[in-house]
Amino acid sequence: MKLDAITLEILNQKLTALTEEMCHILQRTGRTLYVKETADFCCAVADREGRFFAYPKGIGVSGFVGLNALAAIDAVADIEPGDVILTNDPWRSRGLATHLPDLQVLAPWFVDGELVAWGWAFLHASDVGGRVPSSISPTNSDIFQEGLQIPPVKLVRAGALNHDVMAILTANSRTPEAIAGDIQAMLAALQTGRARLTRIAAQHGRQQIIQAQQDLQAYSATRARQVLRRIPDGVYAFEDYLDDAAGSGLPVRLALNATFRDGTVHLDFSGSDAQVAAAINIPSHGEPHAWLTLRILALVCTLDKSVPLNAGLLEPVSLYAPAGSLVNPRYPAAVGVRHATAVRVNDLLNGLLGQALPEVMPAASGGTIIPFVVAETARDGKEQNVQVIEPMVGGGGARYGRDGIDGRDNSISNLANNPVEMVEAETHIEILQYALRPGSAGAGEWRGGMGQQIHIRILQDDTTLLARGMERMLFQPWGVKGGGAAAPSVMTLNPGKESERLLGKIDLLAVSAGDEVLLQTPGGGGWGDPFCRDPDAVKRDVDNQLITVDMAAQQYGVVIGADGIDRAATAARRQAPRQRLSALGVARENWQAVFDARALTRLNQLLYPLSAPERLRARNAVFQPALALLPATFPRDTCSDIAPARHRFAVALRALEMQLTSSTPGDGHA
Repeated sequence: MKLDAITLEILNQKLTALTEEMCHILQRTGRTLYVKETADFCCAVADREGRFFAYPKGIGVSGFVGLNALAAIDAVADIEPGDVILTNDPWRSRGLATHLPDLQVLAPWFVDGELVAWGWAFLHASDVGGRVPSSISPTNSDIFQEGLQIPPVKLVRAGALNHDVMAILTANSRTPEAIAGDIQAMLAALQTGRARLTRIAAQHGRQQIIQAQQDLQAYSATRARQVLRRIPDGVYAFEDYLDDAAGSGLPVRLALNATFRDGTVHLDFSGSDAQVAAAINIPSHGEPHAWLTLRILALVCTLDKSVPLNAGLLEPVSLYAPAGSLVNPRYPAAVGVRHATAVRVNDLLNGLLGQALPEVMPAASGGTIIPFVVAETARDGKEQNVQVIEPMVGGGGARYGRDGIDGRDNSISNLANNPVEMVEAETHIEILQYALRPGSAGAGEWRGGMGQQIHIRILQDDTTLLARGMERMLFQPWGVKGGGAAAPSVMTLNPGKESERLLGKIDLLAVSAGDEVLLQTPGGGGWGDPFCRDPDAVKRDVDNQLITVDMAAQQYGVVIGADGIDRAATAARRQAPRQRLSALGVARENWQAVFDARALTRLNQLLYPLSAPERLRARNAVFQPALALLPATFPRDTCSDIAPARHRFAVALRALEMQLTSSTPGDGHA
């Protein structure tokens, strides 16, 4: 029985409203800033196979619509009405949870004794134990350092809370009252959702709801194929880089080939770097996981704004992610900062789709999401205070006909900012400035969006700052069609003081009362030749203090004097010879000049099967001979003679290949 179009649309609207009501309840009753202000949570309804068929559009984390709850559901036996499953385990939930702070709850919803659907909610908890406050550190080398692993278990059994599970969870958290309160908020959301589903079933019948689950997903899949048919059939490729693996010094490569054919797409991540002993791995389990496909979802929903939001949108997507790679690591890889890699995967898809749809896709966004965290020492017997000050993001990438959005990243983040008043009320932090970062955008006919900057003062001794996911400090957000790269991330301790110093990536930064920290994020990349930009638009940016008069002249060829734009001088400057603008940024151009794509792909194929220690030794053995011939400031600074380094890298790679291919079977090598 297939539902008629009118009934299906009515059920879609009612079920979507159900999920949004759940989200509002969760947000209004949540305890931590990251829930009630930042909105790092979501609720949905899954079918009996664990696929989300009803998902909110106006609230919550939109990108998780492609997650699948079946593994978590199947892990728990003897389900009955009133049960609630809890898990945060990326491995045992098979990617439903993608790092340990994301607590997942699932409730079976019965109607007239029949299991009709599963209610789902998740939120990012402030702390689930582990090596550092907030549980997330880029330098964690395995998941055992990242906190308490909760396999799928019954948190609620037939309506009664399992106090043993709650006791274990709160005993392992630095913020036990906060995490208990957030869990109660999720349970309240599930209870409301079940009541609303029961009411909808009374109006439309149980069977219509069950049928709608499949019809809605099939309908969305059909419309997704229609959008994907706008992309010419063919194979497209792109690569991009993370700065390094938690300060290791070696950049981390991500590579993607995408094959489009008649409304379907196959993504192949072969050539991406092997998993690392840092927390940036994505536990995708080799499936079309949400973190690897979000840009496809965004494209479909952008070009078809009324399509129902459900798992069917990703039905036309298939994927290959090599086992042992950064995007499909083996247990027990650390995954806490997986969003840093997910942002770069988004950039891969963005650049790749831009080849096919150049007037639709933007340049790179800021490419970093930095939850800036404060952990304050417990005093007077109270629990430790761990809060996200701001989820700092960069600017949006420019696109044909439009500048990038200032202070908002148009990639994977739809988190809200925290009000300054709330941060100062709940922490011993004074926010001196929270603003756009002038001069941070990539120049272009349409410029990128400006990044953000936040300047804070510490008011209490024995305070720790964490800034997980710091990226684009080396490899800048790229421009397209002649547009320039954006400014990199910068973090400064005590700016403007005698003790001022630039910080690289931080793990745990100990600060005291009176210390100040300035965190500046990248802008978005530019689109098109900056010398083609409307001079009046350049003048507006100068008037708004987003760029200086010197920047207007150097980047855009627009000469501005006391009386406004000097049109004659501008025309002359724009016709004069000028230096080529770097679209990728100097560091990336320098790196790729020494380490070519084909060789890096072969290296990674050799590394995938190795154990973590073997992989680290082999990778270093290939890179270090070449790097020893390059200046210490490489790749930030250009080297006049790179040929010897290229040769040394090729020789080391051939030696590794001979060593591994000649190894005897059963010794752990490929």
